[in-house]
Amino acid sequence: MELRQQTVLITGASRGVGAALAKAFVKEGANVIVNYFKSKEKAEDLAQTLGEKAIAIQADVRDKDQVEAMVAQAKDYFKTPVTTILNNALIDFQFNPVAQKNAFELQWENFNTQFEGSVKGSLNTVQACLADMKENGFGRIVNVGTNLVQNPVVAYHEYTTGKAALLGFTRNMAKELGQYGITVNMISGGLLKETDASSVTTEEVFGIIQATTPLQKVTTPEEFAETALFFASPWARAVTGQNLVVDGGLVMD
Repeated sequence: MELRQQTVLITGASRGVGAALAKAFVKEGANVIVNYFKSKEKAEDLAQTLGEKAIAIQADVRDKDQVEAMVAQAKDYFKTPVTTILNNALIDFQFNPVAQKNAFELQWENFNTQFEGSVKGSLNTVQACLADMKENGFGRIVNVGTNLVQNPVVAYHEYTTGKAALLGFTRNMAKELGQYGITVNMISGGLLKETDASSVTTEEVFGIIQATTPLQKVTTPEEFAETALFFASPWARAVTGQNLVVDGGLVMD
């Protein structure tokens, strides 16, 4: 299915990477659901800027009922089911190396917050769209991961562990859903310059990344978003269960 024929659900799309993803898909002619949890004004402003191809819908991805209601509202609005999911939502986390809890301070609740945002949220979106994808014999699911799984430049324990679990989720879903024409992949960026979540990242950390990256630059949200277009496009129809690291070559996996 061409990108211009797709209806794309992007979670956590009001700002940062999510907003860059929304802009990239609308530019290619796709319908886009700008999902948000708290950032109502930003989401609605973005959708208005993007035009009739976009709609902002509130839903907490951790809540199955809210996700199902969002998908139904989008289907009614666009008169077509969701074909493509970008699981991007980030729950209660900032990349702040100074404030990050160390091994002595961490609590299970810190991990559970990230597991629910990454894995439970993705499970809810997939299940809400799965019946239509199966019926149509087509689906594209792209989960947003991190290169910190391979290279923890900073020990963001709970965030990185949640994304590692999301990688396992990605590959198991790819194994089962391939029979229905559904691909499931992951894109893992490094720290992107810059998003709301990375706005508190110190220049020292960005400097380390830039100095040790073959391309000698920190990846931007726009560059990251363009990779998602590939996974959703017909060019990637034979690719599933993969984790593509998009960080300028810092991690070569």
